[in-house]
Amino acid sequence: MTTFTNNHYQNSPLQGENAMEKLPLISSALFTTLLLTVSPAFSEVPKDMVSIPKGEFTMGSKEHKDENPHNVVLDAYYIDKYEVSNKEYQSFMKSAGHPAPAYWDDPRLSKPGQPVVGVNWYDASAFCEWKGKRLPTEAEWERAAKGPNGNGHYPWGHTLDDTKANYGQNVGKTTAVDSYPAGVSGYGAYNMSGNVFEWVSDWYDPTYYNVSPALNPQGPATGLNFANQGPVKVLKGGSWLAPASSLHSSHRFWNQPENNSYGVGLGFRCAQPASSASIQATQYDFMHALISMGDEKWNEALDSINQALKADPKNMEYMQTKTLIMNQINK
Repeated sequence: MTTFTNNHYQNSPLQGENAMEKLPLISSALFTTLLLTVSPAFSEVPKDMVSIPKGEFTMGSKEHKDENPHNVVLDAYYIDKYEVSNKEYQSFMKSAGHPAPAYWDDPRLSKPGQPVVGVNWYDASAFCEWKGKRLPTEAEWERAAKGPNGNGHYPWGHTLDDTKANYGQNVGKTTAVDSYPAGVSGYGAYNMSGNVFEWVSDWYDPTYYNVSPALNPQGPATGLNFANQGPVKVLKGGSWLAPASSLHSSHRFWNQPENNSYGVGLGFRCAQPASSASIQATQYDFMHALISMGDEKWNEALDSINQALKADPKNMEYMQTKTLIMNQINK
């Protein structure tokens, strides 16, 4: 069976006037064979999640001593596009018999579309398990916030902009989980700066970045015993009450996992690992783009390659293929 790998075009560059002649022509019969071979794996990105491909980024910053910059490689995963809302959490409460969080009846904070607040770490973890997910690691959360370039001081770039985040009591309450579309991260995640602090799975240790592994760090074995009140878990992202200094993507804050009341703004989002199914689905999109190119169905090819790039935005083969398609469309 014909296969396509990252080296497929190394001897046939996708460039120049004769580039189209160097593209493989894939018959419908071959495509059908490929489809039947891997069709059980053709799954889309889960609803209301964004796809983060396997890759490297710079975790941390020079902003604070506990943010020592270091390179991290993460396997592919998904993370919620939005913070968990009151509406979602209410479904969890009803289904699982889970108690209401703090501030559940606070009129500033209790609209269905606002993020749930007043949850402790155990509440957040239980919700994610109920959804078949888990809390993101600190590294996963930070990469999703920094975007494909891997170094954004804020999800939207390097300059503070109060039109792109809810912080510092500028609004006086939380805003809907889909608010501030101009402030989304490069991967498409909303409100990763401001609105609510977000629990992640890791324990907090101010020296952990000096010894953490480069591949898929999971955090230290236990957390700093802050003020002799017990070990603490990491919080990320700032909140509607917090100052601008807490908004940058590498910022680390902490709280005891049983505490649900700090700053009237403790929320969360969930994550889950990307399965081999999602990887094969991306390969399917790429193959479908090639087939459409062979049939000179350029708009269909563009749709397919855009889907592949959505899941793997740094893939040079996909980017070069899109360039070829656009050249044909723009003739």
